[in-house]
This record gives sequence, structure tokens and C-alpha cells, in this order.
Amino acid sequence: MRHGETDWAKGRRHTGRTDIGLNATGEAQARDLPGRLPLDGVVAIWCSPLARSRDTAARAGLAVDVIDPDLIEWDYGFAEGRTTAQIRDERPGWTVWDDEITGGESLEQVGARADSVIVRARSVEGTVALVGHAHHLRVLAARWLGLAPGGGRHLTLDPAGWGALGWERETPVIERWNPPGPPI
Repeated sequence: MRHGETDWAKGRRHTGRTDIGLNATGEAQARDLPGRLPLDGVVAIWCSPLARSRDTAARAGLAVDVIDPDLIEWDYGFAEGRTTAQIRDERPGWTVWDDEITGGESLEQVGARADSVIVRARSVEGTVALVGHAHHLRVLAARWLGLAPGGGRHLTLDPAGWGALGWERETPVIERWNPPGPPI
């Protein structure tokens, strides 16, 4: 699941490593999560070390087992705190998915961190819930499916949004992604 709304997320600013807290809307979104999450079978909860994720987990009543640095958001380097529109004033057509992140992480580096989380989660007997950040979780979902990290561009994840990754026989699948209401 993604953390609740922050002021930077509301303003569509790239929020990677800056440790911004939830705004009032994000706090309310986090408190609303327990009725929406499919937590049956969850044996472990892993969370990004950033406050917005830890606070979301706490307000949702989730007892975090592991603070996992591999769940931290993309290091946006020069793009940190800026909107895509602001960056495109200098670099027309720029996108986080296709262009260099000067002073930050490459898409491949984010994908490698996602792969590390997946390998460890697959070794756990039972379901692992992850609390993190939009772009990183989108990359993680793409990697779960065996896609290149850039496949995450095709998935959106709202503040306090969530997904359920699972299996159809031996094939990794997305069971739910960014649903608007309670789980089915």
C-alpha cells in the first residue's frame, strides 16, 4: 500500500527521500485503510523507513515487523521537490520513466531494490504486506509480473491506494490494483 497524501503529493511534486509527513487528508486516508485492506493471511508487514509510510501504517493499525530500506522511494536527484511540468520547462518531454535522473537513482537501480524485496517476500511462508511509495511500488508490481522496471509506468497508485499481488497457478498476477472501495 502507498502512504496517505502529503502536501507535496497533492501538488504533484516528486517526493523521494525528503521525509515529508502526511497532511490532514493523508491522516484520514490512513485511518480509513483498515476496512479496505485484504489482510487475511498476512504474516508480516514491511515498511519504508520514511515517516509518511510509517505514519500511514500506524494510523491504519498495522504493526510493522520490518523497516526495510529497500522500500524507500526512488531517489529523484535533481527532480526532488519539483513537478514534471517544472522540469519540462528545462527538459521538454522529460519523464521519470525514460530520462536520466541527475544526482539520483536510475530506473534499473529502483528495479534492483524492488527485486530484492520480492525475493525476500517470496521466501516467507504466508502473505507479506508492504507499505511504501507510489513509483517504487509501481516498479515492484512490474517486476513481480516479470516485466522490465519501466512497466510500472502503466500502473497508477493513489495516496493510500493499494494492490494485491498473487498467483494464478505458477504465474505471478495482479489480483487487485488501486481499488476505489472495500476489497471484494
